[in-house]
Amino acid sequence: MSAYGITHRLSAWGVHVFTASGAVLGLLGLLATAAGDAKLCLAWLGVALVVDGVDGTLARRASVKQVLPGIDGSVLDLVIDYLTYVVVPAVFMHRFGLLPEGLVSIALAAWVLLTSLYCFANVQMKSGDNYFVGFPAIWNVVALYLWLLNLDPWINAAVVLALGLLTFTTMKFLHPFRVKALMPLNIGVTSVWLLCCGALVVLSPDRPGWLFGLWLASSGYYGAVCLWRTLRGP
Repeated sequence: MSAYGITHRLSAWGVHVFTASGAVLGLLGLLATAAGDAKLCLAWLGVALVVDGVDGTLARRASVKQVLPGIDGSVLDLVIDYLTYVVVPAVFMHRFGLLPEGLVSIALAAWVLLTSLYCFANVQMKSGDNYFVGFPAIWNVVALYLWLLNLDPWINAAVVLALGLLTFTTMKFLHPFRVKALMPLNIGVTSVWLLCCGALVVLSPDRPGWLFGLWLASSGYYGAVCLWRTLRGP
């Protein structure tokens, strides 16, 4: 007999269902990509990003590990993240011509898939203070940047290669919802960044200067925190 009542168990299952919705969002992103609708795909990936950002907090509040010990929420999360953070973005970059054409594009998409496997299998993926160690396979964010910036495909190829290599380094990357230092500021800047991303996708190809500048500033904050934490050492 479970020590937890029906309310606790329903809450825990509700969190798992919320996490699992990411798989459906990934499917919708793939269907949008197949239909040639880049904006819709990015919208679904954006919703999936928000779901992934808050489901851990909900899981801890609902004591999911204790209430439902037979279901590993971490594994569930990783499976869905590989779909929405890696597979869909790789297809997106290939489908919408963000990478050089032909076999090069396929090879780079494969590079994204394979380097990300190392990231997801790495038991030392996070530092003691909850920073990601090495590039955390956030290819959904990379795909968004490459699409919005509209750079030459060969420049994009260099970016993809470099980020894939960073997977195997000890460079630190901020997790805004888990790193305790400056958490309110980190979440605030992340919220501004998310709003800017959504607005830029909706308005594309128009790109208001103030909005683009705010987006770059919030991006710069993230990059500065990652660099500072990396240079600080263990």
